[in-house]
Amino acid sequence: MLAKKLKKGDTIGLVSPSEEIKEEDLNDINESIKLLEDRGYKVIFAKNAHKNTTGYGMTAKEKAEDIHEMYENPEVKAILSVKGGYNSNSVYEYLDLDLIKRNNKILCGYSDATSYINYIQSKTGNSCFIGPNLKSLNSWETNYSFVEMLNHFEKESKELITKDDEVICINKGNARGKLIGGNLSLISSMIEGLDFKNKILFLEELAFESPPGMVSNYLYKMRQKGIFNQVSGIWLGNYEGEYSLEKILLDTIEDLKLNIPIIKTNNFGHTDKKMTIPIGVEAEITEDSIKIVEEYLED
Repeated sequence: MLAKKLKKGDTIGLVSPSEEIKEEDLNDINESIKLLEDRGYKVIFAKNAHKNTTGYGMTAKEKAEDIHEMYENPEVKAILSVKGGYNSNSVYEYLDLDLIKRNNKILCGYSDATSYINYIQSKTGNSCFIGPNLKSLNSWETNYSFVEMLNHFEKESKELITKDDEVICINKGNARGKLIGGNLSLISSMIEGLDFKNKILFLEELAFESPPGMVSNYLYKMRQKGIFNQVSGIWLGNYEGEYSLEKILLDTIEDLKLNIPIIKTNNFGHTDKKMTIPIGVEAEITEDSIKIVEEYLED
């Protein structure tokens, strides 16, 4: 059963399974809530979302309780991560996956949310998305993220690249596969628990936290586990480092002679423009495009 599309009047639940919400976050958070309310949505926080029990966020159990609360609440039709940070993976062992699977609804976030969202999707098959966190709806210079999120959640858009997004072809080809990915550092730490076979892998990284040598480390870790020999295509996103993400990838895989399409865009990741990308959903990738080719929400 697919999660349902959003419609005006629906309630969006907010969870914060990464870093604690700080005072300096509140302006962007409140402005983002206003964007959603002006669109006609109701917004509620999970009960623990503002806690800072450990001094660096909630406890893992409190985070899991909030996720359960949002999935159990029949009024909540979508769940957004409030912000990024660290250690959303701490919730794994405390999640009631049967409860989550029974109450499939939209779940979305990016950056550190890569961990818990990919984990939930891989274990339940639920409708999960790598896309904006709540805070990032307002904290960038363009409304691209907000518009594309609504295009996907309200209209089930199949587009992953707009007419204004530049596509760089790194390796020609044409392939299909289910989408998997997100933040590179986190995906590389999850390779033992995720299935990459015949998937389209999308990756981005924050240069401020991961210089080129560290990016190389993550990519070689994936190479050494055979990930690049398993996937059907690769889609690279934003990385504003000294060397491009595509160069570091090619340095890593060039001698593998992979016969798969590889493209690069700057419309997802730690950037003003964040596409909303469903994971576990079939897509087609070519040398100049990538698009969704199956239903991923229902009326």
